[in-house]
Amino acid sequence: MTSGNNGASTPEDDDPFGYLYADGQANGAQPPSGGGGYGYPGSVNRVRPVGQRQYGQQAPTAAYGQIPQQQGTYGQPNAHYAAPETHPGGVTTASQQPSYSGGHGSGGRGGPNTKGLLIGAIAVVAAVVIGISVAMLGGDGEKDDAGGDTGSTPTQSESGDSRPSASSSAGAGAADLPAVDAKALRLEGGTATASDFKGAKAAGGVYVTNFNQVGAKVIWSVNGIEKAGSYRLYVRYGIPGKDANATLLVNGTANTQPLNMENFGNTPEGDWEKGWKTTWANVNLNKGTNTIEVACNDGNQCDAVLDQMYLSKGAS
Repeated sequence: MTSGNNGASTPEDDDPFGYLYADGQANGAQPPSGGGGYGYPGSVNRVRPVGQRQYGQQAPTAAYGQIPQQQGTYGQPNAHYAAPETHPGGVTTASQQPSYSGGHGSGGRGGPNTKGLLIGAIAVVAAVVIGISVAMLGGDGEKDDAGGDTGSTPTQSESGDSRPSASSSAGAGAADLPAVDAKALRLEGGTATASDFKGAKAAGGVYVTNFNQVGAKVIWSVNGIEKAGSYRLYVRYGIPGKDANATLLVNGTANTQPLNMENFGNTPEGDWEKGWKTTWANVNLNKGTNTIEVACNDGNQCDAVLDQMYLSKGAS
């Protein structure tokens, strides 16, 4: 071995890519025979112009240093090329535009109709509020009088109505016609006032007692009757659990039927505090002033106490 000579090896043995350079080619470097192999041109598919590749066929391999044969003139269709959609099972190239149904301003894209949902929610809330209001208003009208009066649908000599005392209703506008506490009436025949039994609606819980004797009576001078006609006289009374009655006189004339003070609701006998009832009877009054009497006469059963009296319009 001499200076400058590294041995018997040829340049191509030193650098397998020597054939790519000018000095390597000058020293006789040649590309590997057979083509292919890692790092050599035959191992890579070359980039081809659009339309040159033939689908389903082996692409021709050009020899090193030669220009691959053109498959067609630029701008003209290649006889061997067919679009993918023409092959069996080929891809459909037509663009499928999705169909949307949506609100305005969203480019036609679909989406929840939030405006409709909001309107529906508001309608449901409004319906619930209205329903609650109606129920509350209706419930107030169903409340019963807690005063202890009992009775079925009003008929002659019976009523479930119980009006406040004259002293409390005079300035309240509760009624257009007169009302009075029994203790304020003219008392005759041994009648007197008391407040032993609870439940009277008259002022101070005072009622008229000692009515259970012949000749006992209360007299009411009624003023301010604007029109002659039929009216209803309501009488609130208390009994010890057994029926009672009395004679009713209007302007000195007795009604054909007694004032019925029945034990409506069947209060146990002896329970005066639960024995408060209300009854009524039709009376014919003159315009102006009238006199109404409730009396215990022969034939009456008068074991009762009297609380209040008031008038209302009679049946037309």
